[in-house]
Amino acid sequence: MSQQRNFWMRWRVRVGYPVAVIYWLLAKPTPRAILLGGIVAACGLIIRGVASGHLRKYEELATDGPYARTRNPPYLGSAVLAVGFITAGRSWWAGGIVGAYFALFYYAVMRNEESDLSARYGEAFKEYAARVPLFFPRIAAARTTEPSARPETGFSWAQYRRNREYQAFVGALAGLGIVWVRMWIRMRFGH
Repeated sequence: MSQQRNFWMRWRVRVGYPVAVIYWLLAKPTPRAILLGGIVAACGLIIRGVASGHLRKYEELATDGPYARTRNPPYLGSAVLAVGFITAGRSWWAGGIVGAYFALFYYAVMRNEESDLSARYGEAFKEYAARVPLFFPRIAAARTTEPSARPETGFSWAQYRRNREYQAFVGALAGLGIVWVRMWIRMRFGH
């Protein structure tokens, strides 16, 4: 792993904790905001979950399912999940901080992962990258230019579990619970 990638991966987590605390302190959630944010967050979890069920890390280049629309469906799902938390928090300041954090760190991480995939899969990745956008998804799935030797593998619950995507679900529930606590504190104590 390159030093640059190590930097972004290491600091993504280290900066994430204070961003979460600042978000929580600035949040002004209401039951309606939490409900709407939870619905948006659930959409993000679905995107991440479907992507995880298609991803066979370090085994093969994922190009089917959601990967035929965007090269980074887990990060797209994370972005939608972040929008859910921004909505639940109901604060411009909190939302701006979360949005800036996501844009800065996740863009860098995506680019670093692109380098790794290019080194691992060479021409196959370059061809895939030429057909499928980095982040914002295509409406129609990209078609390969050559017939594939490997049929579409489809979604796999076993792969979902192997990629431990259930942790995102548990984390999102815990996060929404913490936002709910913030709302209760604000209603009870006026903070």
